[in-house]
Amino acid sequence: MPVFVDTNVLIYALDPRFPEKQGVAQDWLKHCWRERIGRVSVQVLNEFYVNLVRINGGNFGARARAEIRQLMAWHPCAIDGALVETAWGIADEASVSHWDALIIAAAIHQDCEILLSEDLQHGQVIEGVRVVNPFLDNHAPDSLTSIPKA
Repeated sequence: MPVFVDTNVLIYALDPRFPEKQGVAQDWLKHCWRERIGRVSVQVLNEFYVNLVRINGGNFGARARAEIRQLMAWHPCAIDGALVETAWGIADEASVSHWDALIIAAAIHQDCEILLSEDLQHGQVIEGVRVVNPFLDNHAPDSLTSIPKA
């Protein structure tokens, strides 16, 4: 089952300011790599880059680009007309921001059942995609089998 990883999870994996979240994020990313189930979008990669450089300073740009080059193996979903149309429908129906709707739309377009994010309501199901906040108790990667299908 593909898992869409939101920007905040990627950032926490590299951000030592929050060691508990860093460990959880790293565990999820290791799981996604090992199982080959990780998915992202071009939007997520751009947000990831901008925020890493903002948090760590301009000299972190090379490291951020190296991380993104690795994540390109997940075949990021591009923002195209079909994705935007899907996002508009989601924004209208689920009352989420356009940016969050683009994330959800990318997850849908990549056949993901799980969206890892702390930015949306945990447990919420939008168009068949279940939001999982990985930083809540009992939501480690090995709990995927116990997460009810959408």
